[in-house]
Amino acid sequence: MARGLARLPTGRSDWRLMARTARLVLSVPTYAVVAVVATVAALTLFVASLNVPLVSSVVVGGSLPLANRLRVLLELYPFVGTSFGTAQGVLLLVVAALSGVDVSMAVYHLREHGLSLQTGGTSLAGVVLGTLGAGCAACGSAVLLGVASLLGVGSSLLFLPLDGLEFALGALVVLLLSIYWLADGMRGGRVAGCPVDV
Repeated sequence: MARGLARLPTGRSDWRLMARTARLVLSVPTYAVVAVVATVAALTLFVASLNVPLVSSVVVGGSLPLANRLRVLLELYPFVGTSFGTAQGVLLLVVAALSGVDVSMAVYHLREHGLSLQTGGTSLAGVVLGTLGAGCAACGSAVLLGVASLLGVGSSLLFLPLDGLEFALGALVVLLLSIYWLADGMRGGRVAGCPVDV
């Protein structure tokens, strides 16, 4: 492998390394709490980004009692309200959960081993793609269209075959790569007193 190229998870041992390292990091209560908070924050960011006018006028700046404003916010979440279909809801929850695991592993790696720019940047890219992938083709691709038009990409993004789930799938790939690179960076060290596979 050429020097400077990032490794990719290609075998079963790579997936086991990812799962074992994530499990070891999450076995530390502090990092489990970080993962839960990051998951809820990511999910809230995803659903709020799709409903900015509603969130800003009713939930944040509305005159409704606090309980009613929280109920409106809760209705925006997958499987609670009707904003998402089954596939979209499941994918959104998986991306949010992986975002939580990724943030928790990045915080652990930063505190214990020092985090490289490559893995930190990938974590951020996964969360950004997850935010774009939270919506439908009209929502996620409309945001991306503004950015992509600067690069010469036309309005063809509005005709995506998976109705915008491409962004969530992209986020899933980026988050899995980030988790793998974090786990690979911890290889040979110890997490929660247990060695990370070499």
